[in-house]
Amino acid sequence: MAHHVVPQKIYVLIFATLICLTLLTVDVSFYNMGFLNIYVAMTIATCKALFVVLYFMHVRYSPKLTWIFAGAAIFWLIIMFSLLASDYLTR
Repeated sequence: MAHHVVPQKIYVLIFATLICLTLLTVDVSFYNMGFLNIYVAMTIATCKALFVVLYFMHVRYSPKLTWIFAGAAIFWLIIMFSLLASDYLTR
């Protein structure tokens, strides 16, 4: 089975993007946006997680079965968060 060789330039760009997104998270945390704070922070964190999964965990160039399992993991996480939210909101 042949493996896809990712150029080092891609890794450096992804690393720089993750650093920029981390700095953006820190910068945004100093602004009071009311109820939007959590949504902005979670959006940035989701983008960072997406970059890590796609490039550093090599899902981007993986077979479709790997994509299915990654999607199943995200689906399971959504189920767990919805159960947690339903328990928290009914107390």
